[in-house]
Amino acid sequence: MSFFYHHPAPEYQKFMNKEGELNLAHRDWHETNGTYPFAIGLGIVIVSIGVLIALHPVLPQFAAVGSFLLILMACTTLSFLITTPEAWVPALGDATHGFPYLSGVGRLVVKDAIMLGGAFVTLADSAKAYLRRLKLPTA
Repeated sequence: MSFFYHHPAPEYQKFMNKEGELNLAHRDWHETNGTYPFAIGLGIVIVSIGVLIALHPVLPQFAAVGSFLLILMACTTLSFLITTPEAWVPALGDATHGFPYLSGVGRLVVKDAIMLGGAFVTLADSAKAYLRRLKLPTA
């Protein structure tokens, strides 16, 4: 996702904060990098997908679109397990590192496997409900 940001991807490592840490120099860097606007935009997209899926009782065709978008989003996020080295425990001296040991970042990404399964179920259910409303035969 580095193409969304203004600074080169390897530079990001130097400006990562520990959880709960406030470092004003890092915050300034993230503001110039475009990290915060991207995060806000991504949050808006995720909430919008949730709203589309929640419309299932009244507009199942919108819920089907939301489910499809969630499938795309989950597949994109799960691809980070392959493309992002930070998803795996780094080799810092312990014998347990790399695959299959997920770091905190990797564990955060794995939740998308559950969302992917749920999205397939809601897509099928929404499509079936929409076809029922149109009186078309369903399987």
